[in-house]
Amino acid sequence: MWPLFWTAARTYAPYVTFPVAFVVGGVGYHLEWFIGRTPKGREEKSILELREDRKLQEQEGVDSTQVLSLKEKLEFAPRAALNRNRPEKS
Repeated sequence: MWPLFWTAARTYAPYVTFPVAFVVGGVGYHLEWFIGRTPKGREEKSILELREDRKLQEQEGVDSTQVLSLKEKLEFAPRAALNRNRPEKS
């Protein structure tokens, strides 16, 4: 009798396990959503919003019209690749 039971269980396992897994997954999904949700008043800001706020706070005391020119920026570039074809300054 047992060999017949194990053969039937092996044959029909996908037809039994898929609906069981589907129901267990659905229950787990809704249970996690119910437990893990935050109240409306305590929604946290996303990482991008926090980064934008931090960058705005950093820029508050800085004069944004005073920037380096492009020539001044090139002086800090490494000489290996960028200055290969440029004539040397005298």
